[in-house]
Amino acid sequence: MTQIIDGNEIGDRIKNELTESVAALSDSEVTPSLATVLMSDDDASETYVSMKQRACDAVGVNGIHIEIDADSSQEELFEHIDTLNSDPDVNGILVQMPVPDHVDKQAVLQRIDPMKDVDGFHPENVGRLVSGTPRFVPCTPHGVQKLLSAIDVDPEGKDVAIVGRSNIVGKPLANLLTQKGPGGNATVTVCHSRTSDLGEKTRDADIVVAATGVPNLIDGSMISEGTVVIDVGVNRVDAATEKGYELVGDVEFDSAKEKAGAITPVPGGVGPMTISMLLYNTVKATGLQEGIEVELPEPTL
Repeated sequence: MTQIIDGNEIGDRIKNELTESVAALSDSEVTPSLATVLMSDDDASETYVSMKQRACDAVGVNGIHIEIDADSSQEELFEHIDTLNSDPDVNGILVQMPVPDHVDKQAVLQRIDPMKDVDGFHPENVGRLVSGTPRFVPCTPHGVQKLLSAIDVDPEGKDVAIVGRSNIVGKPLANLLTQKGPGGNATVTVCHSRTSDLGEKTRDADIVVAATGVPNLIDGSMISEGTVVIDVGVNRVDAATEKGYELVGDVEFDSAKEKAGAITPVPGGVGPMTISMLLYNTVKATGLQEGIEVELPEPTL
């Protein structure tokens, strides 16, 4: 029978462990803090930031939120980032993406102090990940790795097909899964829009990770019996609901679950893990900045 992977339950378990880590820091009179910066009128972005701030409250992290008018200049955004960079009471900084078109996204990522870059997207932190000495692992790839560990799926020696090559998910996840050590040692194929016969690649894989932003791209005919399917996609599609839409993944869930050995739903799969790993990075950043060794939830494989 197919295992439906409950990201909410696993994410809550990690947050419970992080609550203990925060309590240990409090014994040293230190409270981790995360600053979120929103420069957008997008309803989804506002929702994501609100969820992250609620998660901070749940584990005892001090949440700081800054809203900047979407029509404001890039310089104004940078001024806020610089202030947060220099504030010793701020341990983590997250600028919610996307930012407006007149703002240079890469410049934003480079502006954040790499020691406070809890998204893990600053070039310095990307380089550390690629070299095998990560400081902060991007939250969604780390969440995928934690999900696999939680259901006792060891990537070592397995064939993994990652569908999507973004800097946010596909590329860092490929790096994580190929590295030596717990949660790694896999053979990874990164697929994308130019991949010929995508189904051939996904059917050959023991683990399929879908991260393209294309609704229902992968269906049951594209996976083999017993494959572990991790669906990172969250897409709004029109539907006869009260809101006028529903959330679906990059995987056509109903057909895929008939063949998968384990599969994440959308919502309730990878999404909760992303937030948990953001808190993980914030607590880790606090320990590094304060020179305090903090016990953090680690992969068990």
